[in-house]
Amino acid sequence: KEIFIPSEASFDNVIDILKSQELLIDVNSFIWLAKQKNYDDNVKPGRYMIGKDLNNNDLINLLRSGRQSPINVTFNNVRTKEQLASKIASQIEADSTSIINYITDIDFLRRLNMNIDNIGCLFIPNTYEFYWNTSAEEFANRMIKEYQDFWNLDRQKKAMKLKLDYYQISILASIVEKEQNIKTDERPYIAGLYLNRLRKKMKLESDPTLIYAIGDFSINRVLNKDKRVKSPYNTYKHKGLPPGPICIPSINSIDAVLNAVDHDFIFMCAKEDFSGYHNFSKTYTQHLRYARKYQKALNKRRIMR
Repeated sequence: KEIFIPSEASFDNVIDILKSQELLIDVNSFIWLAKQKNYDDNVKPGRYMIGKDLNNNDLINLLRSGRQSPINVTFNNVRTKEQLASKIASQIEADSTSIINYITDIDFLRRLNMNIDNIGCLFIPNTYEFYWNTSAEEFANRMIKEYQDFWNLDRQKKAMKLKLDYYQISILASIVEKEQNIKTDERPYIAGLYLNRLRKKMKLESDPTLIYAIGDFSINRVLNKDKRVKSPYNTYKHKGLPPGPICIPSINSIDAVLNAVDHDFIFMCAKEDFSGYHNFSKTYTQHLRYARKYQKALNKRRIMR
């Protein structure tokens, strides 16, 4: 069985945990032996896997040694830092409040030369091995190391070629990810389109940035009224990249930006066949033709919002 011993647990707490999991046949003999082995004054927190064949002596030796079993922590499909903190807190001992407070602390942000808007760029979605009793500080420090390892020499060279810093690449990758959630093979084409717009100093005009600005992630159809929302994330109003990512971008999306396809397209619209792919255009006139087809398809399916 799997048991979790909190960081502030007392020996009595451990007894209660073991009893609740029906791991003690004779409680008094366990307590007597634990005291003989000084475990009552040497409780170590963590996640322990208890085999059914362990006797009291084996169990005490395991708990006293601190040989806890690690866990695999994963996070993906996360939109906000608050959602990130909640997802991480569901897997380790640190609660979501301590995590969000730590990663938004001014001293932590200054240490990384980041801010409250772009701190999401620090986190690279993957599967990481942690001990359950990891604190918010330990989690954040591990993410810093993983971030530094992720930006290896190859990715650094590609970033320099694009003339974008790592944060800007992650912000753009978050837009690419939300523009293309289904067909990941299209992401390098979409990245190339937005890079073209940035170079031409055009507004990005990305619908997912509007959805993020509004905060209603159930929206399936952006309306003209949405383009009037007052927010630095409204890329229909403001040129350049938004101040932070609109999701925690995946490795696939970041690499899509770093390996963007070189083309001349500056417009795109979802295909009217709902295949998940897009029609790309070099001119606004052609883009409008594609847009009308897609709007007609939305109306036919009665997708109004």
